[in-house]
Amino acid sequence: MKPIWIVDDDASIRWVLEKALARENLATRSFANAHDAKAALELETPQVLVSDIRMPGESGLALLQAVKEKCPGLPVIIITAYSDLDSAVAAFQGGAFEYLAKPFDIDKAVALIRRAQEESLREASVESGPQGSPEILGQAPAMQEVFRAIGRLSQSNVTVLITGESGTGKELVARALHKHSPRASQPFIALNTAAIPKDLLESELFGHERGAFTGAQATRRGRFEQAENGTLFLDEIGDMPFDLQTRLLRVLSDGHFYRVGGHQPLKANVRVITATHQNLEQRVRDGLFREDLFHRLNVIRLRLPSLRERREDIPLLARHFLVQSARQLGVDTKRMSDAAMQFLSSLELPGNVRQLENLCNWITVMAPGQTVEVKDLPPELMHGNGGGWDSVAQAPLDVPAPPHAHAAGAPGAAGQGDWASLLELQAARMLGAGQLEVMDVLGRQFESTLIRAALKYTHGRKNDAAVRLGIGRNTITRKIAELGIGGAKDE
Repeated sequence: MKPIWIVDDDASIRWVLEKALARENLATRSFANAHDAKAALELETPQVLVSDIRMPGESGLALLQAVKEKCPGLPVIIITAYSDLDSAVAAFQGGAFEYLAKPFDIDKAVALIRRAQEESLREASVESGPQGSPEILGQAPAMQEVFRAIGRLSQSNVTVLITGESGTGKELVARALHKHSPRASQPFIALNTAAIPKDLLESELFGHERGAFTGAQATRRGRFEQAENGTLFLDEIGDMPFDLQTRLLRVLSDGHFYRVGGHQPLKANVRVITATHQNLEQRVRDGLFREDLFHRLNVIRLRLPSLRERREDIPLLARHFLVQSARQLGVDTKRMSDAAMQFLSSLELPGNVRQLENLCNWITVMAPGQTVEVKDLPPELMHGNGGGWDSVAQAPLDVPAPPHAHAAGAPGAAGQGDWASLLELQAARMLGAGQLEVMDVLGRQFESTLIRAALKYTHGRKNDAAVRLGIGRNTITRKIAELGIGGAKDE
């Protein structure tokens, strides 16, 4: 990890911060003036920069300006005096992450630097994205049409609307459009608008100013700023709240937006690609989606075929996912017999490519032997023709584990622990794909599943459900609101 840079002409301040950060196992590098720090910045960059505002020669504000020009995402903490309010304001206007007022509490200073470090790491992972766009596999004529469309759009910055059923690979196509566009060297930022609570989505898109709401302790850049000069992919656009559709329309219309709580317009040079599995024309007719926004997004429409329309690609995809899953788990790759592959190719697979990938993950963990026969596939595939395998999370808990799975530490070692193995697979898949905030995404799904099950068991009585789950009434009420769970009643 990169070091924390400390810039201060006061040797005692440098010494105190160095010792405190060393106790936290954080590497540091110190400078007595801004000039030396700027020179070092030409050769390397820190994780966080902490600088005094008043120093001989160039000031901390001048250093802040230089840092923001070279590394706009680098958090800078400015040290200032209690009485120096004008400097504090100037620091925030210049893009400082936060300021430390002298004399400062060393524990609070370390906590602030820790928070800045986490922000720096998060920004770096968001903006860099997964290294190398995942390969899009497909030999079917329907997929060749998609490839041709990506080729025709390769020199364009036009807005694209990607439609298709859930699990068809809309984000992969969005990444491919970015990778083969003039913006390829710039950030690709993806956001699932359906996965973010309504109250947080506005801040997630447009960022917020410090103090804009409770908990907004620092200015935060939104996805539009993170995607500057690059591509912003908005998945499940059909689920965007109506009032936010208006804000998005304004950005697309005049290229400007405001952070939450902000008064200064910011210009957005961003290519927007959106995706949905819904019929947007019908949602417009139902009054759930703005017609003017629909026309702004629907400049070029790219429809992805379902897996039912490209069955000849199922063997190719299955072999790819089996290799990928085995690599993630560090085991030998399993092979499907001709009969099993033929049976798999005949299934409906309503979850499309995502369902097929999840099924291959299940096979890697649960199927006995290296050659997979039809009888080794999940029973649901035999009885429901694939309809019950929409995701790994829905896998049954009573499927018998393979003989070798009862060794110590083997995935699925206990029948009732199979769900944990499947959770591990899902986490590995998401991490391998470079997805961010995996803990939050899976945690929300876990909480939602438990609460829905408890509410179903108690016929919607949330107080009884809270008792069954072992949580407080206020907690379940808050969770129901946060997770958007319906059907609950007080008694």
